[in-house]
Amino acid sequence: MTMRILLVEDDPVLGAVLRRGLQEDGYAVDLATSVADGRDHLAINEYDAAVLDLGLPDGDGSVLCRWVRERQLPTAVLILTARDSLSDKVAGLDGGADDYLIKPFDYPELAARVRAVMRRPRNTVPTVLQAGDIRLDPATHTVWRGAIVLPLTAREFALLHHLMLHAGAVVTRTELLEHVWDAHYEGTSNVVDVHIANLRRKLDLPGSPAPLETVRGVGFRLGMTS
Repeated sequence: MTMRILLVEDDPVLGAVLRRGLQEDGYAVDLATSVADGRDHLAINEYDAAVLDLGLPDGDGSVLCRWVRERQLPTAVLILTARDSLSDKVAGLDGGADDYLIKPFDYPELAARVRAVMRRPRNTVPTVLQAGDIRLDPATHTVWRGAIVLPLTAREFALLHHLMLHAGAVVTRTELLEHVWDAHYEGTSNVVDVHIANLRRKLDLPGSPAPLETVRGVGFRLGMTS
């Protein structure tokens, strides 16, 4: 089975070179160029390894490392950066990275480090998401509230999936349009409210707290209470 790698690098030349090298070594490689793009890839795909640049246009690549570790994903993380101080290395490794490679570097060294981090045994954890008493299984497209299976449409499932990835935080209508529909959607944001209303009706159960909150003028928040 082909191993899959997420490469997050905003330099187009370096990104193309590394992607080509990894593909020639037999890996399937997805290339992302920002924190947001990398998070989107990690949310919908399973990777054996992630190679993360730290200096990205919309934030620090270490955010993605923490995102992986907080969700206990079995993805090895290799950081690429020009930051060469001891404190930076310690911070990167303590933040969950499996290895730390300083730029500039030669490709053979990167390839060897990728092989090394992917050889390390990792605990395989369930990919089922949970927020309170709501569970979502991306593999089977099944959602439960407690012991009850909820019959969601594909769009409702995608909305809930994104909300669960950010459980406890407010997610804006614009973000939902971009991630659940697409960045070029030309309709109105009212479509989000319509689907959220349908999703809420299915999530709400008699005698149980309502898990989905509307934050007026901002967006929606999926609570963590059971």
